Amino acid sequence: MTGCDHQTARLPEAPATRQLNDAAELFRAMGDPERLRLLAMLEGGERCVGELVGEQDKLSTVSARLQALYRARLLHRRREARHIYYRLADAHVAGLLKNALEHAAEHRAPPPQSEEDPLDELPETPPSRS
Repeated sequence: MTGCDHQTARLPEAPATRQLNDAAELFRAMGDPERLRLLAMLEGGERCVGELVGEQDKLSTVSARLQALYRARLLHRRREARHIYYRLADAHVAGLLKNALEHAAEHRAPPPQSEEDPLDELPETPPSRS
């Protein structure tokens, strides 16, 4: 059986494949806790690479992480003499980061259980014997 037999509101048109691919690339770049930490550090403004290196980090590792974020168009950079400075690309990046961190904080607790949740009543699917 394909589709559903009940009436629902019309689905919105899906974004173009290119747009979906570009968005997926953003999420891949943000999908590492250490790269997210760097983005959060840059929320306060532009920083030199050396300022972003923590006690447990190597400069080369931090540089590689920043490069990945830059290639994903999440950061802008500029060179001043021997120093490279990074900043968030725009307000969209700050919003994405803020929303992701807030969403993660909300979901640290187990999901609320509703007494009327019909999905809780579904039987477990038996294991496949293939």
